[in-house]
Amino acid sequence: MRRVIGSHDLLLVTLDTLRYDVAADQLAAGRLPTLARVLPGGRWERRHTPGSFTYSAHAAMLAGFLPTPAEPGPHPRLFAADFPGSETTAEGTWRFAAADLPTGLAQAGYHTVCVGGVGFFNKLTPLGSALPSLFAESHWEPGFGVTSPTSFEQQIACARRAVHDREEPVFLLVNVSALHQPNHFYLPGATGDGLDSHAAALAYVDAHLGELFALMSARRPCLAVVCSDHGTAYGEDGHTGHRIGHEVVWSVPYAEFVIEKGAWQ
Repeated sequence: MRRVIGSHDLLLVTLDTLRYDVAADQLAAGRLPTLARVLPGGRWERRHTPGSFTYSAHAAMLAGFLPTPAEPGPHPRLFAADFPGSETTAEGTWRFAAADLPTGLAQAGYHTVCVGGVGFFNKLTPLGSALPSLFAESHWEPGFGVTSPTSFEQQIACARRAVHDREEPVFLLVNVSALHQPNHFYLPGATGDGLDSHAAALAYVDAHLGELFALMSARRPCLAVVCSDHGTAYGEDGHTGHRIGHEVVWSVPYAEFVIEKGAWQ
């Protein structure tokens, strides 16, 4: 990462509430052709989230604590704030002298942009403004939210307006709301949310991800991290939702890869 910072754009796509099991099953079934092109080894990496709901997970990730590999560690991190005694800061880790990653990247010459999705990014309340306030530029509107069947398309259009004229390196966070409940409108005939509509929402996102990859690799190479912030329960052991200590919440899909300049067609 010490060689990447400054020479690459950075893209963090958080697929809000996406479960690892659903992501892996849909990939194996051939329903995610865009992601199949870029996932290292053609598979998702199973990791553990640093938080069981959106705010806690993003607060951790934006401090440099991305989801942790599920196998025993220690696991060196891509980014790390200066912190005495850190056992996951390694030789290749890019270190920053700030409390959060967007500020550290801004100090390194990056323009930082957030395109929000779920309510913790809506800027309608002090809490909904906390995460967006870390960025130099942040955007949210109702069409990006969980009730919009075209949320991801609208988020990509916003990202295009925000970054296409930028000469300096860009760090872009897109919090993708489409996977979050309600998602039944992605499955024709469905009247309620479930694993099938969750999977259909992922297929909708995959159909448009290439536009985002093309945008972010148009000016220079782009390091992309695509992951879930946490999973969600659909009735397992009587649970619905997240912010609970269940396996389907803590296990998340993760991938990191480089898209070379102009390579995405």
